Amino acid sequence: MAGESKGWDRNQMAARAAQELRDGMYVNLGIGIPTLVANYIPEGISVTLQSENGMLGMGPFPFEGEEDPDLINAGKQTITELPQTAYFDSATSFAMIRGGKIAMAILGAMEVSETGDLANWMIPGKLVKGMGGAMDLVAGVGRVVVVMDHTSKHGESKVLKACTLPLTGKAVVNRIITNLGVLDVVPGGLKIVVLADGVTEAELRAATEATILG
Repeated sequence: MAGESKGWDRNQMAARAAQELRDGMYVNLGIGIPTLVANYIPEGISVTLQSENGMLGMGPFPFEGEEDPDLINAGKQTITELPQTAYFDSATSFAMIRGGKIAMAILGAMEVSETGDLANWMIPGKLVKGMGGAMDLVAGVGRVVVVMDHTSKHGESKVLKACTLPLTGKAVVNRIITNLGVLDVVPGGLKIVVLADGVTEAELRAATEATILG
């Protein structure tokens, strides 16, 4: 597939996603590449990270040997606390999410459609941990940014006209960040915002099944 050897790596994708953050935001980071966003919060930007298992104000990942097994994020990774960290039960956590208190979620995905449909929780026939908070997040937060590889390991597009996997939410994604570039979901299809390093527009279009406008 054109463009596979070019573009952004996981850390560069996370750094690009961190540019979506605005000062004062409350933000939920999903499992996978999105957890790396915490390492790239721009200087001068103060954001509060929320974990749906009951933590507001997540710190960075701990150094080896300093892990606390009681401090984990929703993806079961060990994390650290901050002086201002607050803890609460799941009911309070989901009241924040469902009540529209979280400004943005940065999530991973298996598939995204040109209308902003998101599939990120299961592949039929494969053992998965379950939906988790993803369905509530995409329905309750102000903005949804997806960070994922543009194609599968077999070179098939994951940015589709219509998702083939069970949906997490319909018409919920605002922006898609992949190893090939950044795309916005707009009426009628997708719009290219920026191309990744070394990737041409033709290569991005060739790797995308969804409709790209312009």
